[in-house]
Amino acid sequence: MNVFIFGSGAWGTALSVLLTDNGHTVTLWSHDPEKAAAMVRTRKNPALPGVKLPETLAVTSDPAGAERAELVLFAPPSKQLRSVAAAAAPHIRPGTVIVSATKGVEADTDLRMSQVLRQVLGKDCPVAVLSGPSHAEEVSRRMATGCVAACEDQAVAELVQEVFMNQMFRVYVNRDVVGVELCGAVKNVIAIGCGVVDGLSLGDNAKALFMTRAMAELAVLCQKAGGEWTTCSGLAGMGDMIVTCLSVHSRNHRAGLLIGRGAPVEQALREVGAVVEGYYAAASVRSLSEKLGVELPICRSVYGILYEDHDPEETVHTLMSRDRRSEFGFGWGK
Repeated sequence: MNVFIFGSGAWGTALSVLLTDNGHTVTLWSHDPEKAAAMVRTRKNPALPGVKLPETLAVTSDPAGAERAELVLFAPPSKQLRSVAAAAAPHIRPGTVIVSATKGVEADTDLRMSQVLRQVLGKDCPVAVLSGPSHAEEVSRRMATGCVAACEDQAVAELVQEVFMNQMFRVYVNRDVVGVELCGAVKNVIAIGCGVVDGLSLGDNAKALFMTRAMAELAVLCQKAGGEWTTCSGLAGMGDMIVTCLSVHSRNHRAGLLIGRGAPVEQALREVGAVVEGYYAAASVRSLSEKLGVELPICRSVYGILYEDHDPEETVHTLMSRDRRSEFGFGWGK
């Protein structure tokens, strides 16, 4: 299959290596002509140290190559997806399979990434979502990984499954696009909070409490938005949350760790040195939850730390001092 990938960051590049391994004709697009030329020359991407790009992988800064593609994958940072999609739109043929590998909720519009693509591309193209616990560093090194291909159209989900799956990259299908995308966005917010917990040296008990109750919030949000709570217990939910909250590769956790240790938010974001998706997602998730009338105390607390200069230690104390309640909202009756 002829595949065109918009976004030459670590994730887009890792997926280009995967798809080339699978025997597809792959072109990787960068918005920066100099970066594209350097990748062609060195067969390396600085975002993935030690990984050699396949010789058959094409790299370009010209979006016109998408005109020949049967499948177009988008993997830029969430805040850049709309502008990248706008650049791609004139070159995508109707009927082309579109795959979103970007996790987030768009600021100002509260749209999920697949919704942004549908709105901008404006063509009769099926849109699927690829998500799950999948650090680019490990995927690019052919380490065992599992993901979810989500689409309302079963045939499209199964096509994406077939295109991406191999012996080291296992893909499951799911119809719940809403749940899969919200899980992918909110887990980044949770990971920042989990990093704060570690930065404050609150211990493993506190971290387990934080992650579990944050997952309960996510399940409520997914249901209210039209998704399925069961998605939260799968790879896109629990799986992605675990890897993002606990891995040394997680930029979101690293940012939270620095904040918990006393670094100002802006300094922490600079020190991480790459896009911290959870920072942007925290504002979007807060806006979406208010629009849907959903109370998310943990996600709201992370927002307060990031945007309202709330003290992390006092924030934890406030969360621990909330009113008593049933774990799942059930009572014993009279």
